[in-house]
Amino acid sequence: LIIGVSGTALQKNVSVGSPTKVELTCKLDENSHLKNPQVTWKRGSETISHTSKTQNSWTIQLTISDNSQLGSYSCILKGEVEVSATFHLQVPQIEGKEKPVITYEGDLAVMVCKTEYAPMAWNWYMTNGTELVAINPSSDTNKFRIKKQSANVDRLEILKLTKEDSGVYWCEAAFRLGKSKRRFELKVLSIMAPLKPFIAVVAEVVILVTTIALYEVYSKRKGEEGEREFDQIEQL
Repeated sequence: LIIGVSGTALQKNVSVGSPTKVELTCKLDENSHLKNPQVTWKRGSETISHTSKTQNSWTIQLTISDNSQLGSYSCILKGEVEVSATFHLQVPQIEGKEKPVITYEGDLAVMVCKTEYAPMAWNWYMTNGTELVAINPSSDTNKFRIKKQSANVDRLEILKLTKEDSGVYWCEAAFRLGKSKRRFELKVLSIMAPLKPFIAVVAEVVILVTTIALYEVYSKRKGEEGEREFDQIEQL
């Protein structure tokens, strides 16, 4: 739905996982001041014709048979002002946390990927330099577990973490029209890491207490020496 305000450029993502027919419609708000606009549909920079039109809406119908037909489709309305709306046809994107996964040595790391539509297959990879190495739980059952929570949710567990497990991991969802990937960064910290601030504070307290104690011993000795000198003067 296009309001018709000058400079408006609407964006909408459309997930397409398998071959299908798609209908895209731009509809001008009935309260818009933009009257009888000239309408152009484009795929990227290529102009295409719309297949149906009513008084305030313009539609194109697409048959998506392979991933070469994915991409951006825009309707451009020109009148007193120019407004547009763009549909981004893409394979379903993978949902996942953007923040690094932070855990400690000996613990368990969990990574979960979810898509809007069920993919044909899920794959997991770890990064080794510039290469992606496929994770195969059956070859290392003591290190990795993959659990399919549902058709569109997959879960990787990394067991008995060590510092060497730190790095970048990927999950991949394979659809008939293409693949989607999601990046995870894993940071494995030493079990001593959370104790370091506490140890630093304790060390500072120990230094402070030791300094005070030494100062008191020094002051006491100086006082005793002063008293002995005073006694000797009295005797003289």
